[in-house]
Amino acid sequence: MGRVVLVTGAARHLGGRFVRRVQREPGVERVVAVDAVEPAHSLGAAEFVRADIRRPAIARVLAEHEVDTVVHLDVTGTALGAGGRTTVKETNVIGTMQLLGACQKSPRIGRLVVKSSTNVYGSAPRDPAVFTETTPAKALPSGGFAKDAVEVEGYVRGFARRRPDVAVCVLRFANILGPRIDSPLTEYLSLPVLPTVLGYDPRLQFVHEDDVVEVLRLVAQEPRRGTLDTGTFNVAGEGVLLLSQCARRLGRPTVPVLLPAVTWVGSALRTVGLTDFAPEQIRLLTHGRVVSTVRLWEVLGFRPRYSTAEAFADFAASRGPGPLPPERLAGAVDRLAERLVPEAGGPRATTLHDGG
Repeated sequence: MGRVVLVTGAARHLGGRFVRRVQREPGVERVVAVDAVEPAHSLGAAEFVRADIRRPAIARVLAEHEVDTVVHLDVTGTALGAGGRTTVKETNVIGTMQLLGACQKSPRIGRLVVKSSTNVYGSAPRDPAVFTETTPAKALPSGGFAKDAVEVEGYVRGFARRRPDVAVCVLRFANILGPRIDSPLTEYLSLPVLPTVLGYDPRLQFVHEDDVVEVLRLVAQEPRRGTLDTGTFNVAGEGVLLLSQCARRLGRPTVPVLLPAVTWVGSALRTVGLTDFAPEQIRLLTHGRVVSTVRLWEVLGFRPRYSTAEAFADFAASRGPGPLPPERLAGAVDRLAERLVPEAGGPRATTLHDGG
């Protein structure tokens, strides 16, 4: 018999993509897709089970379907449907606790993959230039999705100690971008004008949704002997972009705001429903964050197909041109330069050159 893979968060875009992809893997007999709401997209031949992972009933799902591999993708910063921040936090934290409790009781579970985030490192002025998987955060996140991710990883480490026979893998993804990704950051980047923090130009990293699905497929395979494919891995596209570069490539003007006023601006944007400008996002757009992916390359042998710049370019293309398209802006600069060059080479400039 082949493996039985259970995937949480199947109603979300990435969850649905992974469910459809993992079905084609050799050795996978069945895929059980789980979520609290009906998915709006196709799940292929997977069996959908409507279940809330916050409830003890998830243990029955594992037992009835004889699941041996669990891919936990229902750890997110955005609500699905009418759910608010409270629902998101309960799903992230309480849902993970219930799921891990069910996995601990199941003798068949041999592989656990958990989606996490580089948000666990936080964003602070004294951060190192590059975070590795073992670098402690200078300032632990105090709220929001970042704090949820820290708590989730703590529960996963506890589970790994209690069940050393289970191969556990945690993937810390940088900000995920793609044509159909919906997150607080993509909402911010889609604003016609981008509010920025005056005096700061943070470094950002992105990972393309295609690479997210591919690395999940890789680590959800049958565990190799030993522990080479277990542990925690940063996942991000090669290179970095400054926020100012992102704005120019989107063709969107920026409005620098004094740091004390940023919280007020974020509250205003959240009130009108434009974007969830949470404190953790404000810190990211102030101090930025860059992580090392050396362990991802050396241990898993995985290199993202999209660099940070390429992932951002694909996202930007899906959003259409902004008020200041880069091509038009570059053309205007070139025309202005052409008009200024003859003046620079006029009689006065020649006289100075001859006299020098």
